Amino acid sequence: MAANAKPLTVSAEDYLERIHELIESKGYARVSDIAALLELTRPTVSIMVQRLSRDGYLTYEKYRGLTLTPRGAEVARRIRTRHVLLTEFLGMLGLDRTVVSRDVEGIEHHVSPETLEKLERLVEHWKEQPSRLRAALEPRTTKSSSRTSSKS
Repeated sequence: MAANAKPLTVSAEDYLERIHELIESKGYARVSDIAALLELTRPTVSIMVQRLSRDGYLTYEKYRGLTLTPRGAEVARRIRTRHVLLTEFLGMLGLDRTVVSRDVEGIEHHVSPETLEKLERLVEHWKEQPSRLRAALEPRTTKSSSRTSSKS
């Protein structure tokens, strides 16, 4: 981190994620593109882009495009990997895509690296053992009712 850099906020992570997506899809990112994606004004985006530039995450020249620094690109890749993993995990649970998208956006910035590592292992396990996933997701009405009757 640059000497004056603060930890990234959720908002800053969202910017880096969108900038990375734009560069991957279009080859470049401009303030106007980011503003459109995040549904913000260009002056608001310009302030954050200047901050990210000052903190060493991107290179920004006023009225030109911007590029991620190696540091910014690495952070953006980690954010994207986290997003993809959470999307895959929640999708495996059989949730509607709209629910998955909303939930991923809500939790992706708050999941610890330790939790992500465990989720990654679980996703890989379920890919290798899809029958175990199906079994885990089956309704448990018979087991629940037998537990209830045994406690009486």
